[in-house]
Amino acid sequence: MDQPLQMHDDSAIREEVAKLCARFPGEYWRTLDAKRAYPTEFVHALTDAGYLAALIPEAYGGAGLGLADAAAILETIHAEGCNGAACHAQMYMMGTVLRHGSEAQKQRFLPQIASGELRLQAFGVTEPTSGTDTTSLRTTARREGDTYVVDGQKIWTSRAEHSDLMLLLARTMPREQAAKRTDGLSVFLVDMRAVLGHGLTIRPIRTMMNHNSCEVFFDNMRIPADSLIGEEGRGFRYILDGMNAERLLIAAECIGDAKWFTAKSVAYARDRVVFGRPIGQNQGVQFPIARAYAQMRAAELMVREGCERFEAGLPCGEQANMAKLLAADASWAAAEACVQTHGGFGFAEEYDVERKYRETRLYQVAPISTNLVLSYVAEHVLGLPRSY
Repeated sequence: MDQPLQMHDDSAIREEVAKLCARFPGEYWRTLDAKRAYPTEFVHALTDAGYLAALIPEAYGGAGLGLADAAAILETIHAEGCNGAACHAQMYMMGTVLRHGSEAQKQRFLPQIASGELRLQAFGVTEPTSGTDTTSLRTTARREGDTYVVDGQKIWTSRAEHSDLMLLLARTMPREQAAKRTDGLSVFLVDMRAVLGHGLTIRPIRTMMNHNSCEVFFDNMRIPADSLIGEEGRGFRYILDGMNAERLLIAAECIGDAKWFTAKSVAYARDRVVFGRPIGQNQGVQFPIARAYAQMRAAELMVREGCERFEAGLPCGEQANMAKLLAADASWAAAEACVQTHGGFGFAEEYDVERKYRETRLYQVAPISTNLVLSYVAEHVLGLPRSY
């Protein structure tokens, strides 16, 4: 398979990430999967190598890289058979903190995040009653002197048990008083260590993949007023920076998954001989693999365009959403082809196909469902009437 054209040379990053991932083979991930355990050693290795501080400016102890480099890191992790879901939030949430956080907040938290002393892995947005309808969330934060008092609930807050900080979106103005649906929401950088057991409760949710998902409860949780990021009531706009970065980086992970599945399919189809010939000689086996590969290469171009626009400070909602849609579809097509190519062995744990199959299926639904992406494109790109 041809190597993709590079907008800039990230080959050294990819090579070093691949070397790191080689220390964590399939057996490591299968063991964690069976126990639904967190990949602590893998996360520590990424932290020590500086990869989780990729987007933090050098002035705060980070690598000062761009989103395209972060995408290359996560893509390579997945292409090597590993899983970046345990730590990718620390990358995509940086956009909100860097663009809208105060200098005091950056000085206080970013150096410790870069060094690994603090973990920023929890993104508290989704709620049981509102789902993707973010502007309908019910978690509230009311100002009382030098504190905010938070009440409500979040769900699918992945990695909450393994994070020191949470980026939290809450309503600071009643919805009926807001001039627009997107007004009245605010973003907070919450030090979870100070409030766990004192208004903050975390409850893990066991799912079909080892994703460390949780539901989080806030009961009269008091946080300092200086936890607020930017201006009160403008949080929805701030969070969009994080969401666009999130979708582009998740898309990069899907590209990596698609490459892993395709490599496994090709290798097996070449070696597996049935009826006296390699099964890869049959068009019925070839075509699904080839189609998934073509889908991946097309999605790859959209990821690059989105990262380029994000780094240039240009609007990139269209590209970020379409990149996530196309890449998730490509990885799912590659996964289907891989299972079908392997036949019964595709369901055997030792091949790792079934584990990666479960993991990549998530991205048809999260962090935003493919249907919502299509609705976004229809309304905001094509100018069709709002459908919901």
